[in-house]
Amino acid sequence: MSSDDILTLAPPPADARVAYGKDANQFGELRLPKTGGSFPVVMNIHGGYWRAKYDLTHAGHSCAALPAKGFATWNIEYRRVGNQGGGWPGTFEDIVSAYRFIPQMAKQYKLDATRILVMGHSAGGQLAICLAAHEVTAKRVVSLAGVVDVQQAYQQHLSDDAVVEFLGGKPGEVPEHYHEADPMQLSCKATQWLIHGAADDIVPPSFSRNYVQSKQKREEDAHYLEIGPAGHFDLIDPRSRAWPRVEETVLHLLPLQN
Repeated sequence: MSSDDILTLAPPPADARVAYGKDANQFGELRLPKTGGSFPVVMNIHGGYWRAKYDLTHAGHSCAALPAKGFATWNIEYRRVGNQGGGWPGTFEDIVSAYRFIPQMAKQYKLDATRILVMGHSAGGQLAICLAAHEVTAKRVVSLAGVVDVQQAYQQHLSDDAVVEFLGGKPGEVPEHYHEADPMQLSCKATQWLIHGAADDIVPPSFSRNYVQSKQKREEDAHYLEIGPAGHFDLIDPRSRAWPRVEETVLHLLPLQN
């Protein structure tokens, strides 16, 4: 089986499904380690080019793997293009709300709300870095095959102009949206790791590579890891050869305390 079938395979069930807002799409799935203690949290933002037809299910596999390493995972759903209130800025408002909700769950689920890593795949990578750029408490972010250059995504018409749908128009029509939503144009003080598969044919590896080169010139703490010959979905597939590199990065950024 290829990693593409991660989109159709059902992941292991979550330990809890928790609403962080009133909308039907404002919830997250918590998965917890079997050990005791206070768990560091990996907040995961799934991809799907911001469209409603892609939900958090396919991201459940990676979120089910990380608890075995000692991490709690908070795999969030959010309003997307096609949902009422989805698109920019509603989608991003949900991401912020889900992040800020973690401390409210901390006591009940034994979470360490002071030790959080934000991770996003594909379009979720764009949202993850935007979150880290706007939330000063977000210190660690991992983008997996992220759409981290919104202008390039528009110019290359990725996924039938998904960026135009998400931001509500072309750059000349809603320039403020492109500025607010483009990680390339934002300042981010978090430690950033961008991981991309060399064989990705959905989001070009050059997006992450050029992003890191640009941010390093601005003296941001940005790092790039290219994995060959990984494809787009290998980075979220615990069965893939690329997955251990993702886990290693998470452990590097959020080392477990004895």
